[in-house]
Amino acid sequence: MSHALDLVKAILAGAPEERALNVLETALLREVDVLLYCATALGMHPTVVMQRAAAWAGYSFYDRVPDSLQGEMEPTRLEGLASVRLLRLRLPDCEMAFTAPDFFDLIRLRKRLLSKPHLRHLVCIVPEAALRDYLVTAASPALIDAARQNLARRWPFATAQLELTRPARQSFVAAIILLVALVLTAPHFAQLLLLPVTMVLLLAPAAIRLAAAFEPLPAPTRLVRPVDEELPVYSVLIPLRNEAAMVSQLFAAMRALDYPEDRLDIKFVVEAASLDTIAAVRRHLGEPRFSLVSVPDAAPRTKPKALDFALPLCLGEHVVVFDAEDIPDPDQLWKAAVRFRDAPELVCLQAQLVIDNGRASWLTAQFAGEYAGLFSVLLPALARWRLPMPLGGTSNHFRLEALRQLGGWDAFNVTEDADLGTRLARRRLRVDVLESHTLEHAPTKLAPWLGQRTRWMKGWMQTFIVHNRDPGTLLKEMGWPGFLAFQTLVLGMIVAPVLHCAFLATLTWRIAAGAGLVDGSLWTVFYLAMLALGYGSALAMTVRGLTRLGHLHLLSRQVFLPLYWLLIGLATLRALRELVYKPFYWFKTPHQPAVPALAARRIAGRRLGWLRGS
Repeated sequence: MSHALDLVKAILAGAPEERALNVLETALLREVDVLLYCATALGMHPTVVMQRAAAWAGYSFYDRVPDSLQGEMEPTRLEGLASVRLLRLRLPDCEMAFTAPDFFDLIRLRKRLLSKPHLRHLVCIVPEAALRDYLVTAASPALIDAARQNLARRWPFATAQLELTRPARQSFVAAIILLVALVLTAPHFAQLLLLPVTMVLLLAPAAIRLAAAFEPLPAPTRLVRPVDEELPVYSVLIPLRNEAAMVSQLFAAMRALDYPEDRLDIKFVVEAASLDTIAAVRRHLGEPRFSLVSVPDAAPRTKPKALDFALPLCLGEHVVVFDAEDIPDPDQLWKAAVRFRDAPELVCLQAQLVIDNGRASWLTAQFAGEYAGLFSVLLPALARWRLPMPLGGTSNHFRLEALRQLGGWDAFNVTEDADLGTRLARRRLRVDVLESHTLEHAPTKLAPWLGQRTRWMKGWMQTFIVHNRDPGTLLKEMGWPGFLAFQTLVLGMIVAPVLHCAFLATLTWRIAAGAGLVDGSLWTVFYLAMLALGYGSALAMTVRGLTRLGHLHLLSRQVFLPLYWLLIGLATLRALRELVYKPFYWFKTPHQPAVPALAARRIAGRRLGWLRGS
């Protein structure tokens, strides 16, 4: 104990013994490394903490691993990279060790120096962040290779990289065109054959939406926040590309999280080509919970590749992904941790994404209604029915070990959340929704919205093709309910917007030609009914979602739903073209921060709302 107390006093620069003892005992009671406790609870810079500790132990200190000494390092197990505390570099005349020891390792190093004084010239102490930066740089080739290949090694017959061949893409586009043509021409030939196909395509998705709209929510579960000592380490991944303007708001949102700092591992995963974003993140670093992971510029330039690059570096028991514009509820992480603790079979939790700028325009109002229906109505229903869930691209929480066993994200799928939700269903792993919100900003202009929606639709097409390359295996793994739900939801999502455009075009042509909407043909009545059912089911889900969120002010703007569906149809047609010619192109949705004062009020408002509800 005397060595431990002396080390604490050295770190605190000669603080009284009583204060040093209090710091030591508190850290031990919290089961937190004393060095980390000094940097978090006492607000000391981690570099200063390690520098003083190195001086006490009698070893040289470097604030980073010198560039001149960089050599080659071949990690044997990437998943263990996050826990590496020591590396050896071979120099011309000796081998030098650089280490970022924890508190008790420092005490052991000092004791060893007494019996082996020559270690003073062979061991150098560096801050943990500096050691981690060197390891990531040295292991970058292996990390990039794993990011691109790891999923293919685990799922050789269900990855976009291998299965999304040109013939497969062209055949899919041709099949969609043929299917839409058959539905439109069904009144003129093969009515008995095409009627069931048409009903399945149009009725099944609407039936699922209506069933979800009338599915009651279970009584909310009141969760009790555990004491800090009982919460696990939680990793947060925030992928960024050309998002320098969003960095300040992001740091503010992350600091507002109600989670102990010494149990947070927040990584800003930034593409190396985004120099302004890297510089903006570096300006905010200095707290142990925050770190920067620079992803080398390499194809495919997608968000899931960046996430896969950073996944082996995660320290937490659980991991969550947030996007550049996200402002999560302060209680989101500890609520997820409690849910994982109370349900050992639970592998993934999807928090509810809520659009906070729905008043900005008719387009954002439609986006807000769509999200309300999806995250407040459809996903909770699918979770209760134990059917495949289309995850959101953000605010999805995972058990880290389970995510690694799944192979992480598909680096080549441009809607990686859709693919990952499908693979969770194929493994029959339990997914549920989390009673916590994350605020997001919807695109306010048409061009960004169209680019984003085109990418989403292309990703759903990729997912449908990849997982249907072997339908027999898919059926065996998912079972009949999951298999049928997957086919209905995904195919309906792809085909319905195109059919909607075609139906409206047909009606417009009939009106322009002077014909009535109903000409006595049962098929005309049938199509009109299907059109009304499609609108009705979508509107019912939207109204239910907005009502559950209390966003009644957006209900009147849902009259623009037919126009919104036309835009989705246009995005779908664009996606079909991109699928053939640019299958892995990732449209980067631009984001703009809220006015600083408004952003501060939004973040403070989330925290105040949480405090009132706690």
